[in-house]
Amino acid sequence: LQKILILLHITTCAVVGKTLMILFPNAMKRYILKQGEKSRMNENPKFSYENWGPTFFSFKYLLFVLKVKWKRLEDEAYEGHPAPNTPVVAFNGEVRHLLDFMQDNRPLILNFGSCT
Repeated sequence: LQKILILLHITTCAVVGKTLMILFPNAMKRYILKQGEKSRMNENPKFSYENWGPTFFSFKYLLFVLKVKWKRLEDEAYEGHPAPNTPVVAFNGEVRHLLDFMQDNRPLILNFGSCT
């Protein structure tokens, strides 16, 4: 049921977004560029709007967003339930799963930090 709701939501957003891009291309360009400022995409001079702007609300965009949203459904953790076995990237670039790092009956401790 959650996947169907996500499919309906993302499809509706993509159809509305694509329609608005056709009807109001300049306004949508300004809107998308403003969103790019929030993520700092606009800071790279070699990465212009013409390279990525038209891909918004395309069929590939729809499929990518669905894939990400559906994958995140599997990553939810609930108190009292088993931890999700999410994929992680090791220092050597190898993709493994979180529970691959368990050793015997020892607890697995995750330490998150930031260098900013």
